[in-house]
Formats: sequence, C-alpha cells, structure tokens
Amino acid sequence: MTPHPRVPLVLVSGLAAEGNDELAELLRRAGPGVAVVHHDLRQIGSGIVRRRIRLGPRDQLTALELAHGCVNCTLREDLLPLLRRLARRPEVDRIVLRLDEAMEPEPVSWAIANVLVGDRPVSDDVEIEAVFTTVDRAAWLADASGDELLLERGLLGSPEDERTVAQVALAQVEFADVLVLAGDVPDAWCAAKTAAVLDRVAPSVPRVVLKGANSGLLFAAVPPESRRGEVVDLHGALLRGQPPLHADCGIEVLTFTSQRPFHPERLHEAIDTLLGGVIRTRGRAWVASQPDIAFWLESAGGGLAIGHAGPWLASPDGPDWTDVSPERRTLASLRWHPVHGDRAQELVVVTDLVAPKEIEDALNAALLTDAELAEGEAAWRSYPDPFGEWHEDPCEATEDDAEDEERHVNAANRKEEPQ
Repeated sequence: MTPHPRVPLVLVSGLAAEGNDELAELLRRAGPGVAVVHHDLRQIGSGIVRRRIRLGPRDQLTALELAHGCVNCTLREDLLPLLRRLARRPEVDRIVLRLDEAMEPEPVSWAIANVLVGDRPVSDDVEIEAVFTTVDRAAWLADASGDELLLERGLLGSPEDERTVAQVALAQVEFADVLVLAGDVPDAWCAAKTAAVLDRVAPSVPRVVLKGANSGLLFAAVPPESRRGEVVDLHGALLRGQPPLHADCGIEVLTFTSQRPFHPERLHEAIDTLLGGVIRTRGRAWVASQPDIAFWLESAGGGLAIGHAGPWLASPDGPDWTDVSPERRTLASLRWHPVHGDRAQELVVVTDLVAPKEIEDALNAALLTDAELAEGEAAWRSYPDPFGEWHEDPCEATEDDAEDEERHVNAANRKEEPQ
C-alpha cells in the first residue's frame, strides 16, 4: 500500500493574542483547504478547554471536559487525534495550529513526532512546515525581562503551572522558524533594545512585519536550514547561529565554560546572580554531588528552572555514542577529559543590567577549589545538596511511552524545579 502524502502543518505561537489571531486568519485565507485549530486554555483550571476549528465556511466551537486539566492531557486526548482526522480529510491541504498563549511549540512538536495515537505517531500524517512566533513589539521586551507569573497574566498550562511569562516568551521565540512582528513600535529605544535581545537569543531567526504581509511572504522567509519542529538536543549547541558579541543597548552575551564541577551549595548561592539584570540563561551544569547527571539550568527574566538533561556520556549508565546525535558526539570529542569525560559547564547568559564579569566571577567562585577537586568523587557525593529533590508532573500519562513523554515535555517547558 502506498503511504498517503503528509499534510503540511503550521504552528502559530506567541504571547500576543491579537497577533496570533491575525496571523492565523492570514494563513487561513491562503486557500479553502486550510484548517485552523485553536485550543483555548483560559478555563483549563476547571478542566475545560474550548476548541475552535475553522475550515472553509465552517466555524465549529466545542467545549471539552478533561479528566485532568493540563496541556499534556489536551495534547493526548484531543489535539493529536484531531490532527490525524483532519489530515485524512480530502478537502484539507494544510493545517494551521494556533497555539494558546500559554503553550510552547517545542513540547507540542515533540508530541507530534513521538506520542503514539493508536500504533503510530501523528507525524505519519502531518509534517511541520513552519513554526511562526508572533512578537508584540510594544510588550515583548517587558514580558521577556520581567518576573510576572503566567497565573498573574491569566494564562496557565495546568493548575500547577508555575512558569513565568518571561520563560514562555523566550521559549516561543527560540523555537521559531520566523518571528512575526505584530503591533506598533512604541518608541525607537524599545525597538532597538528588543532587536538587540532577539539578535542574541534567536540570532538565526528572520523577522517579518505582520502588517502588510501575506502567506507567500511568510513562507518565503523560512530559511532552508530551519528546524521546522525539530526538538532541541539538550546536549547540543546552546545557540543556533552566531549572536553579536558586542554590547548593544546594554545587552551582552557571556559564554561560561569550565571542566571542573560546581559545589552544590555555592552554585545554589550563585544562581541569584542569574535572576537580576539577566534576560536569559541556558545551559548544562556539572554538579559535584550528582556527577553522573547533567543538569539543565535555565533562567528567563525573574524566572528560574533547573532540571535533568540525562546522564553524561562518561556516566556508568550513559548512552552509547551511537545512540546520540552527531552534534553531541562532536562536542563531546572536542572537550573529552581523560578522567571526567564529557562532563563540563556550558552556559550562555544574555545580560542587561548586570556586568557579564560579575556573573562570571560568581560562577567561577562556585566551582570546586583545587583542594576540593583533589578529594575525589566519593567525597563530592557527600556534599550537602539543595538540588536533591525534584518536582514531578501530577498527571498520570496513559501511553506506553508516557514516562519519556513527561520527561521531555517537562524538560522542554523547563518546569522541573528543586523543592
């Protein structure tokens, strides 16, 4: 039997609700076979999601009641099966998935490629053509540098969602193939500083102004090397493209690397420097008390999340070299240590109101001293460790691969935090 061609799928994300609606409508007008899907999560705390499907002249609104009110359940119970059904309808030639403002496109892309619906993932039926993220030119900079919780904004992915607006704003931008600039520019300084931040957190992502754009212009802007839904390798490069290294509007980039571990307590203290005057921190950390696990550390504005990125290649239970990406193998080969293998610190920090030197000094002070390094791994494991307990997602998954799904969705949303 000849497999049927996959239907192109476009993801629209962003915190700008009006911009998202305008972009989704623009894409819908590209042809009568474009289906637009939107799951409104504003009432998810009550277990209700409002689903809207538009296809041609039809506009269907349905209230869904979920056993567990969360994004993961919405994906598994409704969105993924719906994408398969739409893809198999002969009149549908493209699907536009207009994500709720609280949703990040990366975990959705992972679910499309990995979560089984029946006996196959939905990626057998749809192919991610592009990820467009809207950026409200008047509000995005404040959103990306603030400490407001999604709850305070009235946006939630689940009743237990503790993410900040900044975490979502930056995750949406970093995963985009094209940034779509919506709304009016308030002043020249805001425009220049917003551009300086975007140049450093998403250096390879082109930008298109929504006003006056058309679908042809948007798709033409997608670079050939775009990820198109490809999920981030937490052990891969921390930035796609080359950000400017000079300061612009006070925005700078610091790259911190070291091949000695952090002391857990001193790292915990140093983390405070990443929460004031810092736009973004992303990277891997080697903590002496847990030497076999790579930590994933990420801050956005005033929000911080720390999670596990899995074992190092040199760990006793680490993956085989043949099971990891070529990019990870290359990076590990370049820094391989005869004793510690690929264990290393690799952090990229985008600063605003704090000098990069201040952050670098704080992180250097958190590393093991020569005397501590000489004590060896057995002694390191006995250090008091404030990173020892981890948040678990309360939702019980139903698929056979649910544990992997939950682990990846949490990592992608960076919601695992020390208690």
